[in-house]
Amino acid sequence: MDGFITFLYIFMLAAFTGYEVINRVPVILHTPLMSGTNFIHGIILVGAMIAMGQAHTGFEQLVGFIAVLIATINVVGGFVVTERMLEMFKPEQKSHE
Repeated sequence: MDGFITFLYIFMLAAFTGYEVINRVPVILHTPLMSGTNFIHGIILVGAMIAMGQAHTGFEQLVGFIAVLIATINVVGGFVVTERMLEMFKPEQKSHE
């Protein structure tokens, strides 16, 4: 039980710290920050796949599958958002009639 409370404390501390850091990022840096977090989420996805491959029990496989699923959604969603943000900075094409 002590280990669970320790992990919960670390998770809450990481979540609070991450929120505070991201909240203070200037708007101009959001696109590079998204690219960096996509890279990190890719590493998390690889780690989740390795963890799922090492699973032995059904519960471990289920948790590994959920980790892979969530990490995949994070990576794909991050790239979609980054692409949409980059589209806003492209100059508009003027049609010549």
